[in-house]
Amino acid sequence: QVQLVESGGGMVQAGDSLRLSCAASGSSFRNRAMGWFRRAPGEEREFVAAINWFGGRAMYADSVKGRFTITRDNSKNTVYLQMNSLKPEDTDVYFCAAGAGGDISRLWSYWGQGIQVTVSS
Repeated sequence: QVQLVESGGGMVQAGDSLRLSCAASGSSFRNRAMGWFRRAPGEEREFVAAINWFGGRAMYADSVKGRFTITRDNSKNTVYLQMNSLKPEDTDVYFCAAGAGGDISRLWSYWGQGIQVTVSS
């Protein structure tokens, strides 16, 4: 089993930065890729970023490339999403995910409860 708990959200102004954290627990953590998604119209969540267990491979949605960086610290069982140059359109609920990886939300196995990020103009 894997449990995921997000933290670090909040309200900032456009151009500011936030760092989201996702703490994972469970014996299978090292066997999982980690990622971040946010709400999107319809059933499927919008892919934001993902990273493999070793931290050597990362992928990003086009909308956040150059602004967001995903990293992980396996000694702390934690994955991070550094969000720079935030825009109002980044306002959303962000979800931490664990699973096989990829940009299709239904292929991920575990989800956090979500954390609010609000960016004001």
